[in-house]
Amino acid sequence: MHGNSSPTSNRYYVGFLGFTEAMDMGRIVTFVSPTNPTAQVSIVALDDSSDVQPVITVEVGDVDTVHAEAVDRGLPIVYPLTDESWGVRRFFVTDPNGAVLNVMSHR
Repeated sequence: MHGNSSPTSNRYYVGFLGFTEAMDMGRIVTFVSPTNPTAQVSIVALDDSSDVQPVITVEVGDVDTVHAEAVDRGLPIVYPLTDESWGVRRFFVTDPNGAVLNVMSHR
């Protein structure tokens, strides 16, 4: 979700919900559920690398394969497949409801 990495966010997700802070890169902070480590909440600053803002991030095993499938299906790619400086490879695609998804893999 969009927001700011702040002590208030930390108190809420760590102090109130019991999550652990797994990563803080300044522009993105990720909190992990204590009972299910695959359940994660990331708070992300607005993305100035694109005019389009994703509403959700989906991590996949092979972003190149998923991107090729999206292209084959004629899905609207609104941010090209890109290697980002912070260690992810990603693209943005619009779902049937108009929501923009950030589809990514770690490099």
